Amino acid sequence: MAGVKVKQVVVQGIPLDENSSFMRGPALAPTHIRAALAAGAMNWCTEAGLDLATLEGSSWSDVGDLNLTEVSGLQAILEIERGTVDLLAKNFQVLSLGGDHSVTYPILKAYAPKYPQITILHFDAHPDLYHDFEGNPFSHASPFARIMEEKLASRLIQVGIRTMNPHQREQVERFGVEVIEMRNFKADLPVFSEITGPVYLSLDLDALDPAFAPGVSHYEPGGLSTRDILSVIQTLSAPIIGADIVEFNPTRDPAGVTAMVAAKFYKEFIGQMLQSPHQ
Repeated sequence: MAGVKVKQVVVQGIPLDENSSFMRGPALAPTHIRAALAAGAMNWCTEAGLDLATLEGSSWSDVGDLNLTEVSGLQAILEIERGTVDLLAKNFQVLSLGGDHSVTYPILKAYAPKYPQITILHFDAHPDLYHDFEGNPFSHASPFARIMEEKLASRLIQVGIRTMNPHQREQVERFGVEVIEMRNFKADLPVFSEITGPVYLSLDLDALDPAFAPGVSHYEPGGLSTRDILSVIQTLSAPIIGADIVEFNPTRDPAGVTAMVAAKFYKEFIGQMLQSPHQ
């Protein structure tokens, strides 16, 4: 229809895992997620009925991986921020494929000037709120400390947490984080349907129980199911303006189970972003 702005989503890969504290591997994830999507074992339809295959090039596209000249330290953070800023300047909404969870901090640095009242809906086994993990302020265990220190989001809701230590509980209090620990999780909690936007989704695949996603570096039993997360995001009525899928480690996924789970979320996140209200 003339005069109606068409929503555009782009997918970028961020092959960075230098900030991982336990093992490398997540830098390989974008390639493996795309391979799972292209393997022919699934179609491109979302659960809501969008056929992404027919929409590719008009409503969404995958622009490949960021070409990082540096893969550690502040320079890598700055390059991720600049790459995301460039996409946002074209009025795209961005789905990022990590990489480890450190990539979320520079992505939010890019988003915050354009969307100053972001609510982050964060799925994870870990709160990633360490002030400084093992001397690295950019660790994948610290992105949400940086985000909240710099006031890059107005609200942080963490779902599936089951590893909270005393330091991180102090950080929760310090930053006013809303934590739904796994022991208290229900997919129909009122907080999910009552979220106001704009919303940024951040999915660490170790939020899932290892039975659903064995291809992660940090196993933490007792987690969410794939359906739990899908049920939550499908209840959102607020506009979704960006998302990331992080911490998939293909070196621990020989059967490709986690690659398929990540591919499922790739499709569903794009579908939710395209169908959510405009922001």
